[in-house]
Amino acid sequence: MTAVRRVAVLDYGSGNVHSAAKAVERAGAEVELTADRRVAMEADGLVVPGVGAFKAVMDQLRSVRGDELIDRRLAGGRPVLGICVGMQVMFERGVERGVDTEGLGEWPGTVRELPSDVLPHMGWNTVDPDPGSVLFEGIEDERFYFVHSYAAQEWQLDVMPPFPQPALTWAEHGGRFLAAVENGPLSATQFHPEKSAEAGIRLLSNWIRSLG
Repeated sequence: MTAVRRVAVLDYGSGNVHSAAKAVERAGAEVELTADRRVAMEADGLVVPGVGAFKAVMDQLRSVRGDELIDRRLAGGRPVLGICVGMQVMFERGVERGVDTEGLGEWPGTVRELPSDVLPHMGWNTVDPDPGSVLFEGIEDERFYFVHSYAAQEWQLDVMPPFPQPALTWAEHGGRFLAAVENGPLSATQFHPEKSAEAGIRLLSNWIRSLG
């Protein structure tokens, strides 16, 4: 019998944490919504949701030393899943309305406004996952729910053997952008799995199964 995985959803003041926690629970994990560092460090997986402006999310994360927590987990090979702005802050920088903010720097690159006349990009969209994706296994052709005006639009990390190549998933709105990244213990989605109906629950289930 497979052990139930324990997942902590980081409660650091950003919105949407309750719906993220409920979705992860529905996907099959034992979930704790917490700001407790020990609980977040010891969980099998850590979910970092994020809603709103890049700078606000970074300020909130730093106020509870969430930046150190995420870095320590990843340094120890312990899985982390970022959602929406929780994905964006994994990059080096975010530029929103002229405000240039330093991110967590787990990946190189800058999050910028999408090159579209229609913003925000809101609603259901298809994605183009890498054939090696674990997150999108069995749901490659599904649609996912997006609500954002900013995204990482290029991938700059050069991963050399023996490290495995990251699985990159792309989507389009005015131009191509990263819809999801799977890079070692760090995974992230620009869309909201918790708002993506059954496809989102299946994606979260795929992630939970990977928390070996």
